Amino acid sequence: WRRGRAARVYLVAGLLALPKRYLVDLHEVVARDRKVARMHVATAGGLVAASLLILPIHLFGLDSPVLAWLLLGALAVMLVGALLALKRRIDKTPARLSKGAWDRFPMRLILFVIGFAILTLPVAGLISAEPLHWAWQIVLGAAIFTALGEIAAGPWGRPMKHAFTGALHLAYHPRPERFGGGAISSDLRPLDLESEKLGVEKPGDFPWNRLLGFDACVQCGRCEVACPAFAAGQPLNPKKLVQDLVVGFSDAESDAGYAGSPHPQRPIGQATGASDKPIVPELIDPATLWACTTCRACVVECPMMIEHVDAIIDLRRFLTLEKGATPGKGAQVLEELRATDNPQGADPASRLDWTADLKLPLVSDTAKVDVLLWVGDAAFDLRNRRSLRSLVRLLRAAEVDFAVLGEAELDCGDLARRLGDEATFQDLARRNIESLARVRFARIVTADPHALHILKNEYPALGGRYEVLHHTTFLAELFKAGKLKLRPAKGARLTYHDPCYLGRYNGEFDAPRALLRALGAELTEMTRSGPRSRCCGGGGGAPVTDIPGERRIPDMRMADVRETAADVVAVACPNCMTMLEGVVQPRAEVKDLAELLAEALEESP
Repeated sequence: WRRGRAARVYLVAGLLALPKRYLVDLHEVVARDRKVARMHVATAGGLVAASLLILPIHLFGLDSPVLAWLLLGALAVMLVGALLALKRRIDKTPARLSKGAWDRFPMRLILFVIGFAILTLPVAGLISAEPLHWAWQIVLGAAIFTALGEIAAGPWGRPMKHAFTGALHLAYHPRPERFGGGAISSDLRPLDLESEKLGVEKPGDFPWNRLLGFDACVQCGRCEVACPAFAAGQPLNPKKLVQDLVVGFSDAESDAGYAGSPHPQRPIGQATGASDKPIVPELIDPATLWACTTCRACVVECPMMIEHVDAIIDLRRFLTLEKGATPGKGAQVLEELRATDNPQGADPASRLDWTADLKLPLVSDTAKVDVLLWVGDAAFDLRNRRSLRSLVRLLRAAEVDFAVLGEAELDCGDLARRLGDEATFQDLARRNIESLARVRFARIVTADPHALHILKNEYPALGGRYEVLHHTTFLAELFKAGKLKLRPAKGARLTYHDPCYLGRYNGEFDAPRALLRALGAELTEMTRSGPRSRCCGGGGGAPVTDIPGERRIPDMRMADVRETAADVVAVACPNCMTMLEGVVQPRAEVKDLAELLAEALEESP
């Protein structure tokens, strides 16, 4: 860890916060699987309690029957947890679990329990100390230390390492604001463009507490199950990515000791790395990094709260800014973005072509408006223009005082930043902030969750602070206030697809569903919805880097839709609209929530 860069942490405050972070924040994630939660509480709780009691009894020789009975109780609890873990391993369920040392782990725990239980029986007064002849004590001691060696020491892959590193990781987490009250911290941090190296090339380029976080991985595989790229057979497994980084900074030479699922298309044993060597391509293939959609499903599912996406973006930054190695159409799109301020390469003056008959007011022509409508790059797409027109109709029906920026609105910079081009992002951000400073408005409303996230969460670090609402949040407020009159829909069966940048990134799950309930339609949730929604495949620049896999992510999402037998899948993001409408027929009709609401307006008396 000392090979990593300096990081600002609060040593005492972090340790004081550790109990709550472990018992509350971490276990909120673990408890999503109740069986695993019970197993973990019994094993970890029993081990901690037993260890605290072993010290005075067996290290300092305190002859206390009361403490001995407490120790036996703690060991019994630990034994229950170890047996549950052993059953899980015997059943080989789920298949995502790493094997090797992790399969041996429950037996080592049981050996630990048996050894210390026998040594404790005389102290508790249950048997005479005489039978425990010195020879047997040597045997028991050897067994106990064999178990301890497997649990706590050994090469980089030993299971119990995470108990120590995981605790420190929670104490000195790179995003401490994630803890307490379900807070969301999903913004990327600005890169100092004046630094000697842009992004991460070698393991030591990460801050030390990020290296600590990689070491905290328990190889449970929850991230790989949640990852859309892994499910699509693209060469990315978030668990393997973290373990690859551990190989690099621990000088483990290769990934041959890894016993979990590999990156699809990438066999185990070929990756090599060291702390002083570049991570890409010897340790991690570039395609692994570019397959990520930045959906944060892995981060949300990780019980150790590891930040996979931050690591991927830092590695991308080096490839893009230092090497100019953005794959697929990525380099071309970034060039168009620099030249025209939009990734489509369209004439900036055409941003409002779709409004010719709508006569939208410009915010520059008004003294002040309540709502600045940020139209985003959906304005250059024929299909998404229909959704924007529906939104305008709704705003006017609710008599909202709103206006648009017009030609002064540039791309928000999301695509550039996710592709690692921090320089282009910061240029776009600063120019947008300058434009916004010249006009007066109360809040920004946008139909693009990516723009929502950038404007709300990532511009503040560059000096732009605004109240930003997604159009579903704002429309739900209007409906609740009685400003939108809707006629309930009849007969249509609906399902709703949660956009990653609206849900996982910004915690908005309720407003879209409130609007669908207002329509009176039959709403059937997909199996993967809410915080566990499956990505559409449109984030993180994935459509332009275009890393091949065994199947397409939007096809998998539409298969989720088919399981609900819905006639219409409601979306709330232009990227989701584009990706899901690209799925071949037969499929459900794809409509933005604004379109569904506008149709209900049209039918109103």
